[in-house]
Amino acid sequence: MKDKIWLIGAGLMAREYVKVLKQMPVDLTVIGRSEKSAMEMLEKTGTPVISGGLEKYLTKKPALPQYAIVAVNVEELTKMTVKLVNYGVKNILVEKPAGLTLAEIKRVYDEAFKNRAKVFVAYNRRFYASVIKARELIAEDGGVISFYFEFTEWSHVIEKMNKPDKVKAKMFLANSTHVVDLAFHLGGKPKEFNFYTAGGLPWHRSASRFAGAGITEGGAVFSYCANWEAPGRWGVEVLTAKRRLILRPLEKLQIQLKGSLEVDLVSIDDQLDIVYKPGLYRQVEAFLKSDVSNLCSIKEHYLNTEKYYYPMANYH
Repeated sequence: MKDKIWLIGAGLMAREYVKVLKQMPVDLTVIGRSEKSAMEMLEKTGTPVISGGLEKYLTKKPALPQYAIVAVNVEELTKMTVKLVNYGVKNILVEKPAGLTLAEIKRVYDEAFKNRAKVFVAYNRRFYASVIKARELIAEDGGVISFYFEFTEWSHVIEKMNKPDKVKAKMFLANSTHVVDLAFHLGGKPKEFNFYTAGGLPWHRSASRFAGAGITEGGAVFSYCANWEAPGRWGVEVLTAKRRLILRPLEKLQIQLKGSLEVDLVSIDDQLDIVYKPGLYRQVEAFLKSDVSNLCSIKEHYLNTEKYYYPMANYH
């Protein structure tokens, strides 16, 4: 018998999950809120949606699924995840950042702990083919000795987005943490960390220019810089004793060998990242197989948010 999985949400991100889940041996139920998104999901993927929202669906006392994925709007992530945990669902993958505030993320963590539920946050960049190859090369070279990352956001694009002000005000948490999570995933967690911020934007008043540096628990030194008022892009560079690994864009891996000025593109098997939203197939596969080695637990995410993300973004 196939394992049951609920997908909460019927928007653009949920559609990406449906494409992947249709290739998995699961019994899928999609639960959405509006009739409009339900119709669009059916038209685009051929998958029917139970509309009316999760709360209404739970009043019918449906049998518990083995798994659930939460892919709703950012401002609804905490609410939906907590409802699932309290209903008794034990394995949940929630879209990042799982909440818009530290308090919301802590609530998800606390409820999961209390109910003995395994909740993971969907940082899909950890599952890019480029990142998998980078992990292999890092292990081969004996580990990371330093790294650098940049999480510049395109302000001219974000300011025009049709998103609530409270989401834009936490854009570092809602979006930039993709890069920060990946950098610390590859390079290690900070032991010492200094943060600096300056400026601010009408939609992100806490800061618009970011810099910092530190040293990890494993002894690697690192630094970062991002300027949301200037041109730039996301990127991570990891250095071992033998080579520099460059993820810019994150989907591609380039290497520079010690003693060489040449930067070469590494051949990777990225077919799954081309057919599906990058990283999504392998992330869902790991979640369904309970392979947690590269998944981000809600505990890890909560601690990262409290110790690193909030001070990095000058959030209070």
